Amino acid sequence: MRVPVVVMRGGTSKGVFLRYEDMPASRLLWEEFILDIMGSPDSRQIDGLGGANSLTSKVAIIQKSNLEEVDIEYTFAQVSIENQLVDFKGNCGNISSAVGPYAIEQGLVPAVEPITTVRIFNTNTQKVIIAEVEVENGRVKTDGMCSIPGVPGTGSPIYLSFTNAEGAVTGKLFPTENSIDVIQTSKGTVDVSIIDVANPLVFVHAHDVGLKGTELPHEMTQEKLAELEEIRSIAAEMCQFAPRAEATKKSPAVPKLTVIAPPTDYIDVTGVERKAENMDCTIRMMSMQKPHQALAITGAICTTAGAFLQDTILSDIMNVNQEVIRLAHPAGIMETKVDLIAGNLTAIKVVRTARMILEGYVYTKKNYQVAPMLA
Repeated sequence: MRVPVVVMRGGTSKGVFLRYEDMPASRLLWEEFILDIMGSPDSRQIDGLGGANSLTSKVAIIQKSNLEEVDIEYTFAQVSIENQLVDFKGNCGNISSAVGPYAIEQGLVPAVEPITTVRIFNTNTQKVIIAEVEVENGRVKTDGMCSIPGVPGTGSPIYLSFTNAEGAVTGKLFPTENSIDVIQTSKGTVDVSIIDVANPLVFVHAHDVGLKGTELPHEMTQEKLAELEEIRSIAAEMCQFAPRAEATKKSPAVPKLTVIAPPTDYIDVTGVERKAENMDCTIRMMSMQKPHQALAITGAICTTAGAFLQDTILSDIMNVNQEVIRLAHPAGIMETKVDLIAGNLTAIKVVRTARMILEGYVYTKKNYQVAPMLA
């Protein structure tokens, strides 16, 4: 079966973009169909389009929307590399940054110069994301001077605004209704804060898990990753995603385990020295049981929102009152910008770059009956 696909880089992630009308008619077949296309499960994803890394094993399913005040409906899928699983629970902010450019290039949204605003409804979280995309001569502009840590070179800036992102997956700002929970692990008790804004994250102090918070991905041992996954699995059970013993398999993508620490000098993965005075915290996030090479956008959004909450683990580290929040991750420092009205947080904005890499067809191993066209 020949299926039209577009491969897009969005921020520090890369994904396969599919149209809703090219998906199987039965939603029950979506997982099998996506695994077929991506070549999973296989650690190399040698027989599909997956990139053998959690940051490049992602799928976006797109359709033009009939909803009021929405242009595009977008479903995100995190594809497991080693397990026969596609996780639809949460969203990916980096892939979200490629949705606007994709929609414009595919003719789903009219190109308006110099900025085309694309209103995106993420079906995973039932939240709207506003993308502002630069357009030139009727096409998405990709060249520019915007650089983001974790991506070589520069590109045209894409601004994403997240509003009303609380309770994106669980329906609650604090899924456990507590700002801090004390959990019992095989290593002892650990304080965590589970916060759901754009995606649910479980925050833990670096010093509580024997880390400095400045570790780079290659410095994380398998023993330490197993310890962090135990904490994440307990949090997954507390969010009612899956029993802790099955969380790695049944809910591997959310909540996302996030190690937080005070500002500290460190050398990033590119060899650049990062100074404590240029950051508000250091942050190390896990992605599908492995260290994230940079920082997930939804993770940055959740952390930024958490910085304005009281009595959480973040409160011990971040005392912010400015509009720009600086989050130091393995590949550099990401900045988020907040809109404040009377001291209350109303929106969080991030800047990304994205571009189309490939447009063509992928061949599946079997035939699937595709979805009917929308009226």
